[in-house]
Amino acid sequence: MSEKETFWLGIDCGGTYLKAGLYDSQGREHGIERQPLKTLSPQPGYAERDMHALWTTCAETISRLLKQTHTPGKLIRGVGISAQGKGLFLLDKNDQPLGTAILSSDRRALDIVRRWQQDDIPQKLYPLTRQTLWTGHPVSLLRWVKENEPQRYAQIGCVMMGHDYLRWCLTGRKGCEESNISESNLYNMESQRYDTRLSQWLGIQEIDAALSPIVQCAEICGEITAHAAAITGLAAGTPVVGGLFDVVSTALCAGLQDEQRLNAVMGTWAVTSGIANGLRDHEAHPYVYGRYVNDGQYIVHEASPTSSGNLEWLTAQWGDISFDEINQAVASLPKAGSELFFLPFLYGSNAGLEMTSGFYGMQALHTRAHLLQAVYEGVVFCHMTHLNRMRERFTAVRALRVTGGPAHSDVWMQMLADVSGLPVELPQVEETGCFGAALAALVGTGVFRDFRHAQQTLKHDIHTLTPDMAAHAAYQRKYAHYQFLIEALQGFHARIKEQTL
Repeated sequence: MSEKETFWLGIDCGGTYLKAGLYDSQGREHGIERQPLKTLSPQPGYAERDMHALWTTCAETISRLLKQTHTPGKLIRGVGISAQGKGLFLLDKNDQPLGTAILSSDRRALDIVRRWQQDDIPQKLYPLTRQTLWTGHPVSLLRWVKENEPQRYAQIGCVMMGHDYLRWCLTGRKGCEESNISESNLYNMESQRYDTRLSQWLGIQEIDAALSPIVQCAEICGEITAHAAAITGLAAGTPVVGGLFDVVSTALCAGLQDEQRLNAVMGTWAVTSGIANGLRDHEAHPYVYGRYVNDGQYIVHEASPTSSGNLEWLTAQWGDISFDEINQAVASLPKAGSELFFLPFLYGSNAGLEMTSGFYGMQALHTRAHLLQAVYEGVVFCHMTHLNRMRERFTAVRALRVTGGPAHSDVWMQMLADVSGLPVELPQVEETGCFGAALAALVGTGVFRDFRHAQQTLKHDIHTLTPDMAAHAAYQRKYAHYQFLIEALQGFHARIKEQTL
């Protein structure tokens, strides 16, 4: 590697892996290193992460990448981080990790969210925050800690989310990155700052002093410390930018610029995003808004933890079966050819808090291939819930861009095209989290004047799948039956609730 070349490092902290990627000034990837992340589940519904282990994994991943690519740390000009949103990472008053981090897929705060719903708190918050309330929101988890672990709550010195914590580990400077903290229910979307009314309404006003300054995506907000340099191989003094919420990173890498395309992210979470030029009132649904990378723009999205994480769980129970084998099995069956359904609600639901996962319609004639097809269909149907709502707002949409692991499956992507009736466009970006984080570092260090300039300069190939309209008609019938099943189960849970009152 030439000593004249310089590079930018993008770190992606996801639900199952931490990845680091090395990029040059033209956005070309020069190496990727990844390590698995362990999710701790000490009780049903809990999803936690050891903060010390996370930082160790991050440092090791960076070190391995630099060694693998034979890149001296002095050649890295900037570092960015993309990470899962929401969840809760706490430091105590001595700047030490305060217990384990709680991830966005955690459901321990379910009863608290139910109480808030009964008290109409979400409706009170929404005009200010443009957020719904989930069990994995920082505010829900903070309220849970206050009620259930008061000693821990009293020791809170700093409230962060995933990439804020890793940035602090790298630089020793605290900050909450705007694209992420803007979706916390602690941020006023209109004023673009924290709003103490929100924490007061949620009963967690004690944490106001523990909120770090808000930093921008491409803002240089720290430098690699000597300690971090010693264990990562990076050079002390290397600038680190604010970074990105991973949903924003994928929208950026998908090339979203206007209202004619939406981006579907398929991972643990099913997310459909669009880019808007302003806030709107009195919309058909309580769309989630967040700050986007460009001034005056917002990312608008619908989301639930109902996507391909369900397949990962199922195949882990079955044992050794490859993604290629799964695709072959699904492709061997007629499209929409069975009345077997799968509800992909292992980690949460977009059809009510009480809904759980399961197969329905299974008979002895069904094979493993039918079960796998039902999982593919169930995930697509859940994505359709969000896509249909988003299309009520983004009425000019002509195509759907898809990122995430399932985008590697033409079988799954063709099913999404067939069900939605939209062309599915697959940007050929292998690691959107790493690349988006590196883009933030490229902008922050002045290689590009802004993100629009970066998008115009660094374009990727697009692979397009068009819908089979005969299959679309068949899938519309099956999707309607899926919705009937959801309605019936909602009635079942309503009756159970009545019985327990």
